[in-house]
Amino acid sequence: MLTVEKIGGTSMSALPEVIKNIILFERSGDQLYNRIFIVSAFAGVTNWLLENKKTGEPGVYHRFARYEEFGPSLSDLTAKLQQINKKYEPLGLDLAVADQFIEERIAQAHKYLENLANVMASGYVSAEGILQAGREILASVGESHSAFNFVNILQNMGIHATLVDLSGFHDHHSFTIDQRIAHSLKDIAFPETICIVTGYTKGTEGIMREFDRGYSEVTFSKVAVAAKPQEAIIHKEYHLCTADPELVGVNNCVPVGDTNYDVADQLADVGMEAIHPKASKPLEINGINLRIKNTFDPQHPGTLITRQYVCPHKRVEVITGTDRVLIVDIYDPLMVGAVGSDLEIMQKFQRYGISYIFKATSANSISMVIWEKHFNPKLIEDLSAVFQQVTVEKVAMVCMIGSNMDQPGVLAKAAGALAQAGINIISAGFSLKKVNIQFIVARGDFRESIIHLNRTMYF
Repeated sequence: MLTVEKIGGTSMSALPEVIKNIILFERSGDQLYNRIFIVSAFAGVTNWLLENKKTGEPGVYHRFARYEEFGPSLSDLTAKLQQINKKYEPLGLDLAVADQFIEERIAQAHKYLENLANVMASGYVSAEGILQAGREILASVGESHSAFNFVNILQNMGIHATLVDLSGFHDHHSFTIDQRIAHSLKDIAFPETICIVTGYTKGTEGIMREFDRGYSEVTFSKVAVAAKPQEAIIHKEYHLCTADPELVGVNNCVPVGDTNYDVADQLADVGMEAIHPKASKPLEINGINLRIKNTFDPQHPGTLITRQYVCPHKRVEVITGTDRVLIVDIYDPLMVGAVGSDLEIMQKFQRYGISYIFKATSANSISMVIWEKHFNPKLIEDLSAVFQQVTVEKVAMVCMIGSNMDQPGVLAKAAGALAQAGINIISAGFSLKKVNIQFIVARGDFRESIIHLNRTMYF
């Protein structure tokens, strides 16, 4: 059975466990093969290359973007990656070969970036495209590093492994992303090898322009569509659970089991990504089932996401949410009965590239929840110039999500649980399909809301 599997950065940094729990687990001989692994950079490496995903601390890219000398930063990066190499020498990594590979790759990246910087400094071209190219070049280094090391270790273990470097560092074909993937895979006999594929793919459209740091999941999705596996698998450092174990406790939640792509989209919409929605759509459309597995619990089958699944009995499957959102309320007494107020508001949201994840309306007001990181004060200025009152408040959103939870009393039961805990519901809503019931609460009530909903709906 051909599988296409993705290994995230945190799991990649635990390579001994990856080899034991994924590569070798209950397999030997030819059973090792017929698998394609898309790998992320080792944990933290892409933060050094670009910027810290959580804190925003600048990496090499920002020195390049600010016209600063980036050579010393690349030298420091080389030393850091070679230090990572030493960590895997006991696994069988040929340290001299691995160190030489990363030295040559970063030296080549340095040349590319210097050329781009010179062109940008000339002032004859727009900086935007050049900066994007620099970001792509740097991003590719991390996955090339981890993939090369992984293949080297497997080969030194006597396992036939094939490196598929989609970074395109040494070829200048004008391939799209899909064309590069198809070209790189076309001559490989999958039943005879383990393929290790870089999570970054070079393409004429630029994989980071649309997906930025989610690019490895896009590569994973596109490789799966090209290879047509029986199953696609994502290996994470945790199970996809009925609630966040860090919030409710490991004994108060369980792995989800089976669910569908609609539920996966709802989870992604509030930041609990099983998979990036733009990566999941090709899998869903092509009828490829997706399994989420815990790298450190190999015996557990994980969560299977399919297109058709509907829970055989009515229940809430996941309780989740986020405390990193704002609610924007637009009030105007002239809205009542007026056609186009909503359109005018959405045009202003579109102007600033902001989308909402929750919406509620009344005769005279429209409330929308947006990610705090996307907030732009100019949006509020524009709205305030047209509508009588615009307010912004820091809030949290808690959600009950499931493929089959349309039952009398579920909303009352949840609202009652919050009320008994003294938690005020600022707003609430759900669509006709009732796949996601959303409550907006004060930000300080987020943790308790998740705990009480989880306790009420499951335990």
